[in-house]
Amino acid sequence: MRATLAPRRVATLALAAVLVPAFAGATLAAGKSDIPAVREATAKYKDLGAALADGYIQFYVCTEQPGVGTMGQHYANLALVGDPAVDPLRPEVLVYAPKRGGGYRLVAVEYVTFQAGQMVLGQAMNTVPAGNRYGLDPFYAKHAWIWQANPNGLFADWNPSITCLGEGDNGG
Repeated sequence: MRATLAPRRVATLALAAVLVPAFAGATLAAGKSDIPAVREATAKYKDLGAALADGYIQFYVCTEQPGVGTMGQHYANLALVGDPAVDPLRPEVLVYAPKRGGGYRLVAVEYVTFQAGQMVLGQAMNTVPAGNRYGLDPFYAKHAWIWQANPNGLFADWNPSITCLGEGDNGG
């Protein structure tokens, strides 16, 4: 009996080895194909005044991790954060980088939910455990660096290409 199961197991594993990477690649491609729509939906937020008018408020301080990179200054829409739905065209958070002459420029969007198991733009959301720098209960988040290139990748948390210009939570 075992001799007949072994070839089936091998075949199943071989099929999985082919399908899983193909599915993951298709999921990533699908998520990236939605980026132009997200840019179009968030273009007005290049003007911080438009974000404020639409209910985004400054959250925390400019977030950085020395030696790793910066997230930037978060502006959160608390009504969207409190809603368990994740809509790629309505990000819960807008992320800005400080400009040397003052003010901010839009660099990324961030999706946030307290509901486990969510995906956005073809990506699983990252768990941010309790005891986080924000003092929040565990939550799930995913950045999309759609307005500033990130050498770590489109969906990485930290971007080494931006800085808090000395106003960050870790002094950078």
